[in-house]
Amino acid sequence: MTKTSLWGGRFSGGPADALARLSVSVQFDWRLAPYDIAASRAHARVLAAAGLLDPDELGRMLAALDDLEAACASGEFRPTIDDEDVHTALERGLLERLGTLGGKLRAGRSRNDQVATDLRLYLRDHARGLAVALVELADALTEQAARNVDTAAPGMTHVQHAQPVTFGHWLLAHVHPLLRDLDRLRDWDARAAISPLGSGALAGSSLPLDPAAVAKELGFAAPAPNSMDAVADRDFVAEFLFVTALIGVHLSRLGEEVVLWTSTEFGWVELDDAFATGSSIMPQKKNADIAELARGKSGRLVGGLVAVLTMLKGLPLTYDRDMQEDKEPAFDAIETLQLLLPALAGMISTMTVRVDRLAAAAPVGFSLATEVADWLVRRGVPFRDAHEITGQLVALCSVRGCELEDLTDDDLAKVSEHLDPSVREVMSVESALAARTTPGSTGPGPVAEQLALVQHKLDSWRQWAVEKVVPR
Repeated sequence: MTKTSLWGGRFSGGPADALARLSVSVQFDWRLAPYDIAASRAHARVLAAAGLLDPDELGRMLAALDDLEAACASGEFRPTIDDEDVHTALERGLLERLGTLGGKLRAGRSRNDQVATDLRLYLRDHARGLAVALVELADALTEQAARNVDTAAPGMTHVQHAQPVTFGHWLLAHVHPLLRDLDRLRDWDARAAISPLGSGALAGSSLPLDPAAVAKELGFAAPAPNSMDAVADRDFVAEFLFVTALIGVHLSRLGEEVVLWTSTEFGWVELDDAFATGSSIMPQKKNADIAELARGKSGRLVGGLVAVLTMLKGLPLTYDRDMQEDKEPAFDAIETLQLLLPALAGMISTMTVRVDRLAAAAPVGFSLATEVADWLVRRGVPFRDAHEITGQLVALCSVRGCELEDLTDDDLAKVSEHLDPSVREVMSVESALAARTTPGSTGPGPVAEQLALVQHKLDSWRQWAVEKVVPR
């Protein structure tokens, strides 16, 4: 085995063990190996185009990189405790295959532009994987919404009954944040599609390289316009972590609602046994652990964003070793969502909605009061007065322990001369929902239209989500 170091010529001895242990990153950055090899192929071709590799050397170099990639994929080639990072390990593998020829690949590039390139490639690739999982969760919510377009439910504000809604509308309200998350991923990808390779350590290269050709081969839109910014920039990591943190917040809110819906007090939803857990001491328990983990893991995702922003805030240009701390939060965010999103999709797609419980709860808590106020407004009563009159009706019901529809005609007349028996036309959940006909509202008609729009948007996302970033 060849022992490799990418630096050390001016040093009289090796690093202290404490420094070596602190510096090593290969235990987490090894996952960048396929992307580093892809970038190495592109770099080898521009070296050949610059006359720094002859055709035979280029052929041998590309063949060795192909062999090294296969060995990495199979596990035949792995990093060792002597490899400082993924770049050191891969150069060792190349030298073992090519001897001194392998050393020519280092010309015109630095670990600074290598790692910035590798990480962009890795995150762009995995952003699409997250998009696939987000679409699957959105699909699960949309399918449940389609089954509940007409299902009445008690809409909430302040976790108090507010106005009747359809449960399909409620479920779709969780889809729209996911659609915005997908939009943010694609917007982020457009900004991340800039290639740092060719920037060297910070100043570019005196060799006649072609950063534009490298960028094109690696699926980037363009090479970086400023070599110093290219190696110092970690906006793409921080922004990616913002997107994943916001995804985590959206999943946490969904998780909290599922916890409520499945509680004995609500009883609106029953989870499938395959997506719930029990208790080690209480045989009757059925716990919404996936939903609870969605809440819990949001803190982890937010923490990764804060860690990277804090690390970056005081760094001078250009590269500083502090930036080694950019990778683990990004890797962790991806791994967290890769675990969480499929579990949530399975939980949502298999849950049973208790339509009877939802319908029974929909009118409870005077949720039809606003319908009465709106009915008065349509009769010419100023809303300020209509609000006051309806509030008096609610107060009377509270004293008597009854609902609005239980009041007699005499009761209505005593509260206000504007109230007559025809107000009962709006004192039903069905009429309240049917009255909601404006775009985006909770009536069955607008919800059906919204459902079709959401399904169309999700269909448009599927192709982008499965695109490959790095061509072979």
